[in-house]
Amino acid sequence: MYVVRPVEIADIAALEALAAVTMPGVHTLPKTREKITALVERSIASFAAHVDMPSEESYLFVLESLADHTILGTASIYAAAGSNGTYFSFRNDVIQQVSRDLNISHSVHALTLCSELTGYSQLSTFYVDPTMQDAPEAALLSRARLLFAVLAPQRFAERFFVPLAGITDAQGGSPFWDALGRKFFQMDFLDAERVIGGARNRTLIVELMPHYPVYVPLLPGDAQAAMGQIHPSGELAFNLLTAEGFEADDYIDIFDGGPILQAHKHALRTFTGALQRRVATCPAEPDRNREPPVTYAIATGADQHFRAVVMACAPLESLAVVALPAAVQAALQVTDGDTVVCVRL
Repeated sequence: MYVVRPVEIADIAALEALAAVTMPGVHTLPKTREKITALVERSIASFAAHVDMPSEESYLFVLESLADHTILGTASIYAAAGSNGTYFSFRNDVIQQVSRDLNISHSVHALTLCSELTGYSQLSTFYVDPTMQDAPEAALLSRARLLFAVLAPQRFAERFFVPLAGITDAQGGSPFWDALGRKFFQMDFLDAERVIGGARNRTLIVELMPHYPVYVPLLPGDAQAAMGQIHPSGELAFNLLTAEGFEADDYIDIFDGGPILQAHKHALRTFTGALQRRVATCPAEPDRNREPPVTYAIATGADQHFRAVVMACAPLESLAVVALPAAVQAALQVTDGDTVVCVRL
């Protein structure tokens, strides 16, 4: 059995090992023990904090195997992007140009630096071990962040977004960056990412990035082709998020041109499909005439006691309780009569 839970200090060594396997230019976890420790400590403080409205909190989750206590994945959510500044992205715009004298009218694709995602809750740091990518626990890990938001809505904004890594080569080079960002920062993509530290709210972005629309047809072909395209390592996350209800047409990352998916929470399956059910212990003899089982993500806890697991059971839509085996109750740290949230995977 596997459980998604908040990160703990004891997980730092495992997170270091996960951080070492990501590719150049694809940022999931910090690369140094010092920064990983700071990320973990910030998450622990956020889970423990009493929150009335989203601010600088960040929540880091891990996927743990209960059989041997190995950590097989991570995912995080920031309560409010740009809470200590402004979150910058490029917005996809269409500029209409008309000449009455020449009887010409056409549309031009342009990129405009904007801060419209500031204050949205940001999903980030998704990584799952390759051995688990086809398992339902991969979807559980991605969805756990939204399940936590269902359980603790005051901690998060009404809208969510997810930046995904864009196209880079084996050395970490980015055609979109080479065509645009390099002209203003005068440094390589990986060097710029190290300076920024993965953030998109630094003052130097607004100091150096172009403030006027960038006409996409003026960019080289490989840069245009890279816009809105995901790095191969992000395909699983993209598929899970679009199935959830996120859309990817409006914004791209200002550095590598990767897609930024966004949605209002009421457009997301986890929010619209969440069922609150009371826990009951499974009967010793299962009902042989029950309907075919459905796979659910089941979660509980609006603070540092958050837990989420995958379980197959009879459809819950017409039931008032969810029957949980003792092992599942132990993993969730619940007992008879407690309330859990269930969502179909």
